[in-house]
This record gives sequence, structure tokens and C-alpha cells, in this order.
Amino acid sequence: MTTLPTERPNERPARPARPTPVVAHVLRAERLTPGLVRVVVGGPGLAPFVARGDADSYVKLVFLPAGDRPLLPDGRLDLEAVRAALPEGVVPRQRAYTVRAYAEGELTIDVVVHGDEGIAGPWAAGVTGGEEVLVMGPGGAWSPSDDVDHHLLLGDASALPAIAVALERMRPDARGVAVIEVHDAADELELVAPPGVEVRWVHAGDGTPGAALVDAALALSIPPGRTGAFVHGEAGAVCRLRRWLRLEHGVAREDLSASGYWRLGVDDEGWRAGKREWAAEIEQNEAAAGLD
Repeated sequence: MTTLPTERPNERPARPARPTPVVAHVLRAERLTPGLVRVVVGGPGLAPFVARGDADSYVKLVFLPAGDRPLLPDGRLDLEAVRAALPEGVVPRQRAYTVRAYAEGELTIDVVVHGDEGIAGPWAAGVTGGEEVLVMGPGGAWSPSDDVDHHLLLGDASALPAIAVALERMRPDARGVAVIEVHDAADELELVAPPGVEVRWVHAGDGTPGAALVDAALALSIPPGRTGAFVHGEAGAVCRLRRWLRLEHGVAREDLSASGYWRLGVDDEGWRAGKREWAAEIEQNEAAAGLD
């Protein structure tokens, strides 16, 4: 006989515990291109970190003012205690980055740098070693499928690390194309890809971010068969490219990973606050178009 749990209508379900960061330190940093800095973090504080196998696995860096760093019994940061001690109006700032690599207790992330703009970019450009890094995560959900006939990877500099990981994870006989938008030729990287997957670079220059990527993608000839697509970057460009793939090329929902990593004219906090509504509107539009 199966016994069902007793319902307690006045008892709310417990909220999942908030993620808690680990306290790591910068081991080394390297300027890969004018617009990209590779930061490797590690140290004993990273020990509780458990990596994921997803190609788009990511972590969040948490930026806090100087102060005490109380720890939980498992060695992670007691973020709630830190929040309570912060001055009124001061909150932790978070920025998400793809895990470029994780091995032997070292976590590698590539950070896009736009001069003095933003929080993480100037931080990454200035680290030399030993700096504290608060790392939360990881998350992630996508890897290139072995079951598709053709891979299509579209993204800007913010998606470059995830695209690089995906290319490295593909089967040797994979076929497809990756189109990546960076500022100019100096920001191009040598990437490892299967012989059958072409890597194309396009340059944003001083134009609207995402415009060159969209133009290059729309000019592609999508071969027949099942396409697996990864489309990430500026939200407006992603929205247009997703609609193109779903409506004009019939790419199935389960074969498509598409998300706005950032949005032109909106800071990261503002974009996170509105991203759920953005995604819901896309879903509604696709449903109205008869797409599953």
C-alpha cells in the first residue's frame, strides 16, 4: 500500500536555498586580445566547487566592497551575513561568465573588456594575481548534439568562450559553421574546430552591436537535414536570429539554444530583471505562429 503525504494547506513549500559563493583567488591573468582577458582562479577556497559538463557551463562572479568574509561550515561564503552587514543601498553585483576550462582545481574564464566600462571588465584588466574572487555556480544546460546533421553557432564576443568550448567538444566528423562577431581583426582568436566546421569572423567596428552578425547569418545557406543551433549574444540580434531559424528554417525547439547574454542600452541588473519577460514574449510569438 502506498501512503500519500498529508497535505498542509497553510504550509508554504520551502524555498530552495540561495546559491552561495566560494572564495577563490586569482592565480594568473593573460590578455588574449585587446578585448578579452583570460583569468585563472583557484586556491583552497575553490575546493567546494563542483564543475558541470555542459559546453555552456557558467559561473557568476560576485563583486562586493572590502570587508569581512564570514564562511559557512562547508567553506563557502555566508552571503546572507555579508548582505546584512552591507550599508543601506549597497548590494552584491553579479556577472555571469562561461567556464572556459576547469581542471586540477583551476577555473578559467574569459572576460570581455570594454575599456573602463562595466564592473568585471576593468577588474579583469587590472588583476595581477592574488586578488579575491567570489565564484557562484555553476549553471548550464547545453552541449552540441551528436545527432544533428549540421551545427550552426552564432554569437558575439560574449558568446565566444562558449562557442570555443562547443567546437572543442564536437565529434571529429562534425559539419557546420560558426559565425562570431568581434570588434575588429585584432579580437579574433585561433580556435580548435573539426575540419568540417568552418569558423567565420565578422567585425562590428563602430556599427550597432549584433548587426554584422545578423547580416552574415541571414546570408548563410542552411543545408538540408537536422540543424543544431547555438545563438547567444546581444538580445535584439538573438531575437531576430531565433525567429529566422524557427520560422524560415524550421529548426526545432529542442535543437536550439538561444539566449540574450546582454541587451544594448541596459545594464546587467536591468537586463536580468527584464529577461524573463523577454523570453516569455518570444515564446508567445512562436506559439502564435504555430510553432511548438
